Amino acid sequence: MTDSKIVDMLWSRDEGGISECEKKYKKYCMKIAYRILGDLQDSEECTSDTFLAAWNTIPPKRPENLKTYLAKLARNLSLNRYKTYTAEKRGGGAVDTSMEEIEACLPSRDSTEAVVDSVVLTELLDRFLAELPKETRIMFVQRYWYFMSVKDIAEDLYVTESKVKITLMRTRKKLAELLEKEGFMRTAEWR
Repeated sequence: MTDSKIVDMLWSRDEGGISECEKKYKKYCMKIAYRILGDLQDSEECTSDTFLAAWNTIPPKRPENLKTYLAKLARNLSLNRYKTYTAEKRGGGAVDTSMEEIEACLPSRDSTEAVVDSVVLTELLDRFLAELPKETRIMFVQRYWYFMSVKDIAEDLYVTESKVKITLMRTRKKLAELLEKEGFMRTAEWR
């Protein structure tokens, strides 16, 4: 069944839309949740919550790309669960490592001067990603959106882990330089 038909079913409140979502995207959402949570049972719960969230948000939202919409829901639900579980105990996980890497070049949320319109920052990041070579963009998104390990990215793209690490390091540096140039100041810690 096509995504547009599934969205139409959800829009018209046909419960079969949830079943169709599960048939088509359960493995995909499970993979996203598992990368973040590392626990099968929690990942299954987040995946179920993803389809419930889709049911509860369509309508009023009508996503143009159902797969991306479900990925975003699964990712956000998994991250929320991850934050809850790790509130007292930090460190060591793939999510922590990925977040530490990318946070070093993003504007601080605590600084009054650094608080900017999120739409402007989103547009800047979109432009930055669009200008990257395809392979670099894929690595960046896999690492910082899907929280894939360096090893998994290397295997997926048939490159060495060293190439992935170096490419990500250089890309983070370029992002930091762009953000600084555009006025999104960060301390010297990203150098």
